[in-house]
Amino acid sequence: MSEDTSGTPRRLALGHIAGAHGIRGEVLITSYTETPDGIADYGPLQDEAGGRRFDITVVRVTPKGVIARIAGIADRTAAEALKGTRLYIERAELPEPEPDTYYHADLIGLRADLADGTPLGKIISVQNYGAGDLLEIRRAGRGDTVLVPFTLAVVPAVDIAEGRVVIAAIAGLLD
Repeated sequence: MSEDTSGTPRRLALGHIAGAHGIRGEVLITSYTETPDGIADYGPLQDEAGGRRFDITVVRVTPKGVIARIAGIADRTAAEALKGTRLYIERAELPEPEPDTYYHADLIGLRADLADGTPLGKIISVQNYGAGDLLEIRRAGRGDTVLVPFTLAVVPAVDIAEGRVVIAAIAGLLD
């Protein structure tokens, strides 16, 4: 993911092409959007280098992902050649999130401090295993990571402009 000098990501990955589907050039897409078929709502997407654009039409959603057509891809061979391609959009093209909601990419890289100002570490990823978002924080000076629930009780403050989140010191959370 590319970033500008302020640390804000310029481009966000919305999914990736997992492989070809069928013989007519359809692809299977793993979508990172809130609703899987929403990946087509963002208009043309780009590859990682930004040199290729993909106009996506969703055919249907399956348990394995989104079956889609990509303009200009007409056969299985062409579809197979796209396997592994990550699909990006410019950050500026996305709407600003609602208050107290965040794009995961905006959280990654933020400093995590305890409420008393003690540095905890840096957010390296946002995970979700079904029960809610978890911030994965690489601990300062230790190198290990800790998963912290991304809830108001545990993360009472997020300041994107300042580049930090505040983590409440809850017994047993960081042991």
